[in-house]
Amino acid sequence: MLLRNSPHKDHKKGSPLKSQGIIKDAPTERCCFTDAHVDRIRHCFPANAVFKSFTSTALSDFVSDVWVAFPATPFAIGYSYPFPPFTQSFFSLTGISYIQAMPMIWRVLYTFERIIEQKGIDLGMAELAELYDLTTFGSHRYLLKRKSGEDHPVFKVTKNDTNWKRRFFFVRRDTIPYGKDLP
Repeated sequence: MLLRNSPHKDHKKGSPLKSQGIIKDAPTERCCFTDAHVDRIRHCFPANAVFKSFTSTALSDFVSDVWVAFPATPFAIGYSYPFPPFTQSFFSLTGISYIQAMPMIWRVLYTFERIIEQKGIDLGMAELAELYDLTTFGSHRYLLKRKSGEDHPVFKVTKNDTNWKRRFFFVRRDTIPYGKDLP
């Protein structure tokens, strides 16, 4: 097991993480995804990825030129980084960051990725837009809302995820593909 105090732990002083003031500093928003949790999903990243040590006061809206925030949800459901083309296309087109996507978005995108991979069906953003609208409740976090009057096209994507807002971590940008370009 590769622990964060291994050579892949960052000891450099760099650009400090700063809050954007979007997320209210409250215990219900502070990070709970510890070093031990990160060690369980480390295999989902390139071998040279460097993870920031756990800080219990970190908020998901922290930004830095050195670090980028990732939610734990995509890795818990089966994603690896870099994300596949359909998922990357969604984030490029919408301009939202990974951390702003609520778990439901990740489950829908993952389902579409599996359909594309296993069935060879050519799906794109136009097909996704036919089924869902991107919406927010003013919290700077986004979800996909089914079109009015329609059933959910993907079953079981709306389940409640306890503490999902608190499960995130930071990866050093220069140690992952496209890291410098991530919001």
